[in-house]
Parts: sequence; structure tokens; C-alpha cells
Amino acid sequence: MNNTALGNTALVLGATGGIGGEVARQLVAAGWAVRALRRGAVQATGKQGGIEWVQGDAMNRADVLTAAQGCAVIVHAVNPPGYRRWGELVLPMVDNTIAAAQAVGATIVLPGTVYNFGPSAFPMLREDSPQEPLTRKGAIRVQMEQRLQAASRQGCKVIVVRAGDFFGPKPGNSWFSQGLIKPSLPIKAISLPGAPGVGHQWSYLPDVARTMVALVQRSDTLEPFAVFHMQGHWDADGTQMTAAISRVVVKRGGAKPAVRAFPWWLTALAAPFVPTLRELREMRYLWNVPVGMSNAKLVAMLGQEPHTPLDEAVEAALEGMRVSLRKNSRN
Repeated sequence: MNNTALGNTALVLGATGGIGGEVARQLVAAGWAVRALRRGAVQATGKQGGIEWVQGDAMNRADVLTAAQGCAVIVHAVNPPGYRRWGELVLPMVDNTIAAAQAVGATIVLPGTVYNFGPSAFPMLREDSPQEPLTRKGAIRVQMEQRLQAASRQGCKVIVVRAGDFFGPKPGNSWFSQGLIKPSLPIKAISLPGAPGVGHQWSYLPDVARTMVALVQRSDTLEPFAVFHMQGHWDADGTQMTAAISRVVVKRGGAKPAVRAFPWWLTALAAPFVPTLRELREMRYLWNVPVGMSNAKLVAMLGQEPHTPLDEAVEAALEGMRVSLRKNSRN
């Protein structure tokens, strides 16, 4: 489908981030005209990589309304920078997106997470599992979806795609890039946050973005508030991701990295001063028990879930993060 020919334009909020940027790129590849909002970037305003960048702030309703004019889709992938002021900013931003979508008749697309679930829904999460989170961030996630669902009852179409921990070429603040390895440095050691034997779910950003685009292309067939889960890469015993990273490092000529337990004690000391570490520590409960996601509804809709082989995905992620994978990395 040539969406540009049909006059379809998508606004992406958070296009400088991992998932937002990936969705924007793949919408362009699928034939959409893509507009993206960027804070304080007058010099960067204009078209780059097929994306029309406009100056604005997701916290400013007028900016979002202006950017949304003529858009059939609004991708809400924006988060407070560095996890700062999460409780103050997240809900007003989603309210602005809802207002803009209602004003122009656009479908809202939200990248969802497992944070809005707690032990009452474990070990296998389905779209209708009870949302009883343990954390402040999880509670805000629940409120976000509740507001979107309320908007869907007032004529606003919503698509939510929930997935496990993100990893990819530009993952932003994630367990993969901030917890397992050190970005931009040769990989000499990998941290293992969970105990061996505890399963964990990972989601490759380009696969998540492809899934969102595929669902957007089928939005006319979806219910007003359509929620889907991705299975992603299920690490059945908690060691498969670290093993994949090791294989990629060795393949590229490096020495096999050591695997060490994640220093949770260090996050306890640094959390009061480092927002990212505070957020990572808050989510520790997700590493203590296996948490998977059923993608049966997604497969029924699309026929299959986009799925890049693990080693290929890990190699692309490490290259995109500018981790040293050179042949001489043994030195």
C-alpha cells in the first residue's frame, strides 16, 4: 500500500528515541509521510532520512496539535529524558496526544511494556491479564492505558503493542545497553541481572516497529482499543542473551567475555543520585521470576510475528551502539 499517495501522514512523538526512531524509519519505508517533533532543534528542522522534523515539545499541547494536522496516525513513543520527572510529565504528554488525535481523527499507537503487570499476572502475560503493578512507574503505565481506553470509547482509535525489554541499534535507556554491557566500550564482561534458570523476555526494536506498522496498515479491521502482545526473544533460562552476546564478540575476533552477576548492591548505593539506576532497581522484581508474553492474538491477526534471529539482532544492536567489535579487540 502506498500510503503517501493516499495522503496518509504519521506524527511520531519521541522519534529521537529507540522505539520512536525505529517506527519512524519503518513507516517511511512502508510509504508513509512521517513528521516528527523535536524539542529546541530549530537548526535541525526540515526533512532528514525521509522524516519531516518540526520544532515542538510533547508537553506543549499547541505544539502537538499543530504537528498533528493532516495526520492519520500519532505514535506516542515519547518519554521524559533520562527518566527525570516521570511522575510529572508522562500523563500530561499522553493527554496532549489524545487531544490532538481527537481533533484530527488520528489513530494513536503506543509502545507498551510489562511494567503495568505484577505477580498476580505472572508467569504468562496475556492482553487481558490483571494490571496490578508493584512500582510507581508501573502504576503510571496503567493510568496511561486507562486514559487511552477512555478516549477509545469517545471515538479515538488506539493500538497498544506491549513487548519485553527492548534491545536494538539505538535502545536508549534499556537493560541491554545500561545493565548487561557498557556502551561504546569493548565487551570484556557481561552482567547477568537475573539468576540462572529464571526466564526473561527480550524484544528487538526493529521487530517491534515492524509489528506496529503492520497493525497500523490493518487498523480498519481492529477494535477501537486494540492491544497486542509480542513474544519477542524468550530467554528460557536467563542465560541465552549473554551467550548470544558472547558468540557475536568471538565471531568478530574478540575474546570471550566473562559473565558476572549484576551488581545490585551498587545500584542501591548510586540510585539516589542516578535516575537511570533508580529505575533499573525498581524493576528488579521482573528478574526474580520468569515472565513471558503470549502472542496468540498477534499471530491470529498478522499470521506471524516479525522475528529477527537472536544472533543477527544482537550483532546489529552492538554495532548500532558503537560497541567495539573490531577484529583486533583482543588487544
